[in-house]
Formats: sequence, structure tokens, C-alpha cells
Amino acid sequence: MNKRGWIPVITRILHDKRGQDMIEYALLGGFIAVAVAAVFPMDIAPNISKTFSKVSNLLGQV
Repeated sequence: MNKRGWIPVITRILHDKRGQDMIEYALLGGFIAVAVAAVFPMDIAPNISKTFSKVSNLLGQV
């Protein structure tokens, strides 16, 4: 493809907005996860892990 043929392709890629919302939601989710990790003390993590393990075991029995 010559140089003139790449210009429309690059322009189309730069103006394509599909998937933008998903990226924004992923960034927001990451930010919330970091904020929650910063707020909760580390001694709570084992208790949360035990709770999720219990729930997982109960769901596995159903």
C-alpha cells in the first residue's frame, strides 16, 4: 500500500470511538479497587478471604 492509502486507515482508527466506554469503566474499576485497598487495613484481608472461601464452599455444595 502506498502512503496515500494509509492515511484513510489511520484517520478511521483515530476517529473510531467504539470500546471507549469499556476502557473508561475498566479505569474507573481499577481506581476504585486501589482506593478500597488503600482505605481498608491489611488485617481485614484474611477475614474477607475466609468469608469468600466459606461462600464458595457453600455454593459448591448446592
